[in-house]
Amino acid sequence: MGQFRILSYNVHACIGTDKHHAPERVASVIASCKPDIVALQEIDVGRARTGGIDQAHVLASMLGMKAFFNGSTRVGPERYGDAILTALPIEMRRLGQLPGFYDRIKVEPRGALWASIDVGGHAVQVVNTHLGVWPHEQMLQLSTLLGPDWLGHPDCRDPVVFVGDFNAPPGLAPYRHLASRFTDVQKEWGARKARPTYPGRMPTLRLDHVWLRGRAEIKNVEVVRTPLSRVASDHLPLVVDLDIRPTARFLHGRPAVTD
Repeated sequence: MGQFRILSYNVHACIGTDKHHAPERVASVIASCKPDIVALQEIDVGRARTGGIDQAHVLASMLGMKAFFNGSTRVGPERYGDAILTALPIEMRRLGQLPGFYDRIKVEPRGALWASIDVGGHAVQVVNTHLGVWPHEQMLQLSTLLGPDWLGHPDCRDPVVFVGDFNAPPGLAPYRHLASRFTDVQKEWGARKARPTYPGRMPTLRLDHVWLRGRAEIKNVEVVRTPLSRVASDHLPLVVDLDIRPTARFLHGRPAVTD
């Protein structure tokens, strides 16, 4: 086995476009995709607005997976951040907060998680993040993520899948910066097939990305636009099938670059 499915999904704290808090809807959307690895953004843990539950572990329980959470925002017992869910063997390599403008202006702190996941005896490095909304702040955050503590670390060996809500549509500097180092799987799969992920009801922006570094065959790429996914969150999930076996026919990705 060397083929796996990864899903990236900004779940908006499981609060749908109808303003209802419903983790079961998010879990149903994810389950319908049958992913092996799930990268989630905007997860609440212990927050009053969502009933004080641990959304990462609630969703993982519904999906039969393990959850690993990084709280980029902490206010007392309340936390908010990102998570990686999987039933595959996993080793968390790093989690932490990213630099940003939150010490100068009122913006949301951001973070990331890096996990090494065993896919059929092959170690796949998965980094999940949610960048800020300002391009200059995104570039600051990317300089950290591409540096020696994260994607530039000697242990962050290919294949690498860098996923999340980057808040950076194609054409802007942060997107171009990443495209010079990684393969945008949506674009590689077929530029005309690349689909927007935000807002969920009538998507016009491609903010959520799956980036690939290293050898892999891209088997399928899909933005999940169903009646349920259009209401469960304000983003749509992005699902990618990759084959990392040495015998995979087509190789995609760029060589490692460290800043």
